[in-house]
Amino acid sequence: MSRFLIFCIIVCITASCTKHNDPMIDDFPVTFLTGSGVFIINEGNFNWGNGSVSYYSYDSLKIYNDIFQSINGRPIGDVPNSMVIDEDKIYIVINNSGKIEVVEKSTFKSVRTITGLKSPRNISVVDDYKAYVTSLYSDSVTIISLADNTISGFINLRRTSESIVISGKKAFISNWVGGNEIMVVNTFNDKVIDSVEVGKEPESMVLDKNTVLWVLCNGGWAKENYAELVKVNVNTHEIINTFVFPSKLDSPLCLQADGNGDSLYYIDKGIRCMSIEAQTLPALPLIPESDHLFYKLGINPLNGDILATDAVDYQQKGFVLIHNRHGTLKSSSQAGIIPSFIYFKVQANPNTD
Repeated sequence: MSRFLIFCIIVCITASCTKHNDPMIDDFPVTFLTGSGVFIINEGNFNWGNGSVSYYSYDSLKIYNDIFQSINGRPIGDVPNSMVIDEDKIYIVINNSGKIEVVEKSTFKSVRTITGLKSPRNISVVDDYKAYVTSLYSDSVTIISLADNTISGFINLRRTSESIVISGKKAFISNWVGGNEIMVVNTFNDKVIDSVEVGKEPESMVLDKNTVLWVLCNGGWAKENYAELVKVNVNTHEIINTFVFPSKLDSPLCLQADGNGDSLYYIDKGIRCMSIEAQTLPALPLIPESDHLFYKLGINPLNGDILATDAVDYQQKGFVLIHNRHGTLKSSSQAGIIPSFIYFKVQANPNTD
């Protein structure tokens, strides 16, 4: 749960009531999970325990909401934040509940709950044996054994952590709230080997097709610093270039890369697109903000569709908007409360056009 989100919940921005959505399915067979689609993590309201998971099927072009509770007969927890698929298992990180729900990929049935984590945020599979989980309040990254789905150790960063990117035998882990560093971890022995100083509060990172690390720094909650987009060499850990946003009021978030790794996307007064070869930041958004409150992004790795979540007012159910690669709206589907993290489960040539 970010400070921005807590603030917005308190403020309660007035919501638009003119949204349109695709059919919402509440009673469904689990066979829908066998095809291509995208999972949407709905955070829910902080401390209310009304988080959920939605699934948009590219086969039926329908959204299936609250799938964890419908299949397992219990709520998923307080503020689910992220997920990852590893082989036949899905790992869902629930931030305020301090746990990870492990479910079967084919049925979404719970097989284990990993507890004892402190404010976990994001999860990344490192290799066949382990995954790393970042933390908003702990100074350590948690190591998860994928063999038995237990906590197998910790990496003491001496600072909190947020985004993770794996490149070869290195993990690049951002120190987000109040920080300005990317910690470099040797994934063979789980040791910190270096750090890279970047802009204030690096909140999201991606690799491009050249295996260059891009780091989006939002400038900090107090807006005392300019936001920055930083290019980092993953071999030398040196900064290649830094793009500074024009105003301290800019607060970009949710950096993403397309499937080819040659275009970047992020939210900043709309959705902006930038070539990795560009010499300047994009002046205008590809998709205007209009009446939306864009919260998170995801780019379909096969066809370039741009998926954005609209949090509306952080109180009522939000929406998932699907645009084609040119920014034209294709569909709008109602999801859960505060739809956020997007994870694609796509196969070759899905029905996405």
